[in-house]
Amino acid sequence: MARLPRLVIPDLPHHVVLRSINRQSVFLDSQDYEFFLDALQEQLQGQAIKLHAYVLLDHKIHLLLTPQTDAVLSRLMQGLGRRYVRYFNQRYQRFGTLWEGRFRAGPMQPSPYVLAVMTLLDWMPVRAGQAQQPKDYAWSSHRHWSGFEHRKLLSPHPLYWELADTPFGREAAYQALVGAGIGSTLTESIEHSAMGGWLLGSPHFVQDMSERVERRVGPGKPGRPRKLADSKA
Repeated sequence: MARLPRLVIPDLPHHVVLRSINRQSVFLDSQDYEFFLDALQEQLQGQAIKLHAYVLLDHKIHLLLTPQTDAVLSRLMQGLGRRYVRYFNQRYQRFGTLWEGRFRAGPMQPSPYVLAVMTLLDWMPVRAGQAQQPKDYAWSSHRHWSGFEHRKLLSPHPLYWELADTPFGREAAYQALVGAGIGSTLTESIEHSAMGGWLLGSPHFVQDMSERVERRVGPGKPGRPRKLADSKA
């Protein structure tokens, strides 16, 4: 069966996942993490796409991006992936790719999923045993949105602005939001959307978007399609 083209819906947030081959580490020290973030910032410049959140783990990358055109997401990820592979191979005297096939991406209804995805990304290092709390991990966007540091490559999503009227209020509200976490059912829905490439949203939103885009936005029913009653040979 032919692979479906990637589902990219302009002006909707997309949860993007890029994984390494065989879960091998692609970040061996702080220089590697900083180079990746610098390369990501370079790729974002002049592109019709915004980065809202990220987490870099040793064998995978999660990004929350809003592309404004169909092609810009693939262009960004391809350029970023190639740029980092060249750097990594040159630094560690190796050959070949680092990545497990093409990146995965799932578009979503902004509310309530944007802040939920940001929360999920912030907790990933804790779930992986790499930090005690989200604020302790240097390689995610949590510290930026919580007011502990500033990263120029990030752009606030409108839903982050709606958390409060002042920067301090937004940072405090975001910390409280992340501290509350999200449930396992929502986590599974977010992960299923990203890895499957399906639209995440309410039934009404999904139905509405399915009438606007050419590609199927959700998984089909299992089994072979039924034949029409009048289609006898």
